[in-house]
Amino acid sequence: MNALEKLIAQQADGDLLSVTAQTQVMERFSLNCHQLEEASLEAGYLPARYQRNRQVISSAQQLQLFRSRVAVVGCGGLGGYVIEELARLGVGQIVAIDPDVFEEHNLNRQLLSSLQGLGQSKVEAAAERVAAINPAVSLLPIRAAFSKANGQDLFAGADVVVDAVDNIPTRLELERVCREAQIPLVHGAIAGWYGHVCTVFPGDDSVSKIYRHWEKGRGLEQELGNPSFTPGVVASFEVAEVCKVLLGKSGLLRKRKLFINLLDMEVDEVPL
Repeated sequence: MNALEKLIAQQADGDLLSVTAQTQVMERFSLNCHQLEEASLEAGYLPARYQRNRQVISSAQQLQLFRSRVAVVGCGGLGGYVIEELARLGVGQIVAIDPDVFEEHNLNRQLLSSLQGLGQSKVEAAAERVAAINPAVSLLPIRAAFSKANGQDLFAGADVVVDAVDNIPTRLELERVCREAQIPLVHGAIAGWYGHVCTVFPGDDSVSKIYRHWEKGRGLEQELGNPSFTPGVVASFEVAEVCKVLLGKSGLLRKRKLFINLLDMEVDEVPL
């Protein structure tokens, strides 16, 4: 046991390491929170922020999540909630991709938006939020629009890509780029009271099947809008799928779409 591990063991309460204990260890060894979290998980000590995870996620799996990298395309309605939940879950590296700034019409549903933040870059707001709720998570803000030209670079090293965009052409392009890069894609879409989620492994082409009858336009979201609750519900399903992909769990929404109807409170499974 080296000096760092000894101090972690001394500061731990059982196998839990509190924020106060983490701070003391970081100051003693000049570490940042990301470095300390990896060291403590490697040594078998769980940062206390994750203690309510432990009944469903083991310490070894928590380390696996910490060593994972997830790219989130879009930091608006869906993306804000996705980033929030990934950070609280303990995914160690998040790449947040979005070219936009917050506008007033975002305030009804976008978690990262605020009156004070109008005009602020969405990825900057994402970085600030993650630093505030879990500084052990490293968030890379990329203020750019995803495209076929830059997709491979944006997703370099990613274990999963999350679709949090608001238009069909970009979703189809996302699927193509992920197929070429051999990266799983978790797809979600929302419109009014409704939403759907599926997980796409390279070659499944599930997004193409969902939108096989699409001809033009941005989709139902532009027509129906979105209330405050739909993004949070669908984003939570997306994050659950991401967690299962990263941990190699079964039960994924592969080759099937979960259709969520919050008006009638119905959830239907559609084969793809």
